[in-house]
Amino acid sequence: MTVQSTLNDSIMAALGLPIGTTLDRFIKRQQSQYPSAVGDFSQLIRDIALASKIVNREINRAGLSGLAGMAGSTNVQGEMQQKLDLSAHIRFLRALNNGGEVAAIVSEEEEEIIHTDHPEGKYVVALDPLDGSSNFDTNVSVGTIFSIYRRTSMIGTAPTAADFLQGGRRQVAAGYVLYGPSTMLVFTTGNGVNGFTYDPSLGEFMLSHPQIQCPAQGSVYSCNDGYVDAYDESVRHYLTRCREQGCSARYIGAFVADFHRNLLKGGLYMYPGTQQQPDGKIRLLYEAFPMAWLAEQASGLAVANTKAILDVTPRGLHARTPIFAGSAQMVTDVLNATNPKNANSLSSQSVLQHSSVTVAK
Repeated sequence: MTVQSTLNDSIMAALGLPIGTTLDRFIKRQQSQYPSAVGDFSQLIRDIALASKIVNREINRAGLSGLAGMAGSTNVQGEMQQKLDLSAHIRFLRALNNGGEVAAIVSEEEEEIIHTDHPEGKYVVALDPLDGSSNFDTNVSVGTIFSIYRRTSMIGTAPTAADFLQGGRRQVAAGYVLYGPSTMLVFTTGNGVNGFTYDPSLGEFMLSHPQIQCPAQGSVYSCNDGYVDAYDESVRHYLTRCREQGCSARYIGAFVADFHRNLLKGGLYMYPGTQQQPDGKIRLLYEAFPMAWLAEQASGLAVANTKAILDVTPRGLHARTPIFAGSAQMVTDVLNATNPKNANSLSSQSVLQHSSVTVAK
């Protein structure tokens, strides 16, 4: 069989496939499960999808449009901002403000709460508009991470920090967008994890990865090996054992990209505390909480030292946390290595029992 005939057969087989499920159709089906729903939450997911399409377009054109490179400013964390950081920040703020369902936003790019024009909005959103942006100038995958809460303050008033600091188990939706060889939107509303791939020819996100399950075991660990000498001795011993067992090191340096690979293929993402940064680098509210919920919903685990990430009490809008997330067995193994007295209390079963509790949309 020639290469051409094989290609022709593949094309004909693809043409015979069903059209598939668009994000909009998926949202409508999900909404029908909640008789009291009036569509606000569904529209919010659409707003996030719209913003991600715009950011995807700007990323693809950045090298030609002047959006590549440094912006010459720093964010609240003291990190140098890229032009695309600010562009993505603005795109998501505008989309969420124009949608009308969100009363306030917390973004990595601004220190204070950002109030929208809609104090009557039912939701607040915590957001990392462009994770891994320092990779962009070398054409490496980047992403967006988001977390949605139903506000606890009185509708019509200005939301406060308490609306955002409810804790990870009060999220009503969380997810990320990966801008890579293809653009994917992956999110959960407490009923499993679903992935949607963007088809630019249709301008639609299509359901491509229904009910994602993270393999219980993996053979990949993802960490910044340049900091290994600053890790706790028990973490260094665990990494030595990983190498002895033939595990591969895979580290892109963008949380979304590393987490996504391990979610699909199995593996462990880790960013422990160091001697200089005992709380680690990952932001609890708009990075660790959403990724931890995705991990649990996909049968994985996510912990900070001796506690499930979702049970950590947030101390501030931009607080940081150590994190070990991914395949349940690998997370359990690293817990056994670093905190053997506490590992048994964080079994995958006990964490998944927590993750089955959802909040009314």
